[in-house]
Amino acid sequence: MKTQLEYARENVITPQMESVAREEGLSTEFIRSKVALGEIVIANNPRRPQQKIVGIGSGLRTKVNASIGTSSDICDIAAEVRKAKIAEQEGADTLMELSVGGNLDKIRQEVLANTSLPVGNVPLYQAFKETARRHHNPTKLDPEYLFDLIEQQLEDGLSFMAIHCGINQYTIERLRRQGFRYGGLASKGGTFMVAWMDATGKENPLYEQFERVCALMKKYDAILSLGNGIRAGAIHDSHDRAQMAEMIINCELAERGREMGCQMMVEGPGHVPLDEIAGNIMLEKRMSGNAPYYVLGPIPLDTGAGYDHIAAAIGAANSARYGADLICYITPAEHLALPNEEDVREGVRATRLAVRVGDIAKYPDRRQGEKQAAMARRDMRWQDLEKVLLFPEIAAQVRTERTPEADDTCTMCGDFCAMKKGMEVFKTDIAGDKKTTDESAA
Repeated sequence: MKTQLEYARENVITPQMESVAREEGLSTEFIRSKVALGEIVIANNPRRPQQKIVGIGSGLRTKVNASIGTSSDICDIAAEVRKAKIAEQEGADTLMELSVGGNLDKIRQEVLANTSLPVGNVPLYQAFKETARRHHNPTKLDPEYLFDLIEQQLEDGLSFMAIHCGINQYTIERLRRQGFRYGGLASKGGTFMVAWMDATGKENPLYEQFERVCALMKKYDAILSLGNGIRAGAIHDSHDRAQMAEMIINCELAERGREMGCQMMVEGPGHVPLDEIAGNIMLEKRMSGNAPYYVLGPIPLDTGAGYDHIAAAIGAANSARYGADLICYITPAEHLALPNEEDVREGVRATRLAVRVGDIAKYPDRRQGEKQAAMARRDMRWQDLEKVLLFPEIAAQVRTERTPEADDTCTMCGDFCAMKKGMEVFKTDIAGDKKTTDESAA
């Protein structure tokens, strides 16, 4: 079968491209041309036809990914299914299933059966987990088992995979020469691959056999997301030589993958101080030929545990503003514990808010909803206001719990309302300037 990229290069507009165009309010030709360039990817494993079609990339709304999954300490399949459903209810665009505890095949299949979101994963997790179970040593991993596992997971219906192809002996040598790191290694898959390479003295098979990886992904038209296995886990490690070495390799691999007809995406950090976010995105876009950029957070400080979802939202807003295309959420439990269902809910909400902030800065022509909200608030049209809010249920709940004496105000100001007084003073001027409720309704 052909991939979306191959169809686009042949000037064929697929039903998937049409779906993305409708969702984004853009022309089908715009979508096709960007897919052909590799600047937009479409999450779409045909093995799972009931899933939502999601476009990720240049010119599109910044998407939100939610991650779920068991650990070796907590393994509750029903809870992970509930988390998946909550993530979808709260407006996540994609989902990553990242379990490392329990029956990993069953967990993945249950999650896939209970969400319509495109689902991705990190195949190295299961590869090393199963190797440790069988041989009591994860560095006994057989590369052939890893490739078989990738295909098995794609058969289940995964639409994208974070695969750590950019780690090689050169990147590891950069770590050694710089004296390791302040924050250590933050990627589970990346760290175990480094350990395997150190123990065996061999090259990373995912890098060494990159064409084989691409061939597997092409077979299912799945997106190859080039994993950030050497990402910084502390802002003092941001953009060190090891991270930059992997980024350069991943950007080169993105180009090679596209040449083969494979849909490609590059992954980014991690922990990045606020002043470096724009530069990080500029480097990825420049070196990869504007490949879609999937960013974890980023978290712009190391002292926010307990509120890392807010810290990451600050980083995510900046990332969206400067061109990131998919943001992986961070929950309040980050760095502390396995997220529970409420953590997932709050993580998705915070990240949706963040990417909206970034998108209205990145696309000034998409601010109409903000104007409608402002005018409805000015005119005390509470029901109209709720219709354009990101979280209308929360707004309605707060207002209901603290009902004002008069419907045309709120308990923040009561009869000392600035909005009411302003309308009394400027009502004639507003009508003359056509800033009326009619514009809000338009």
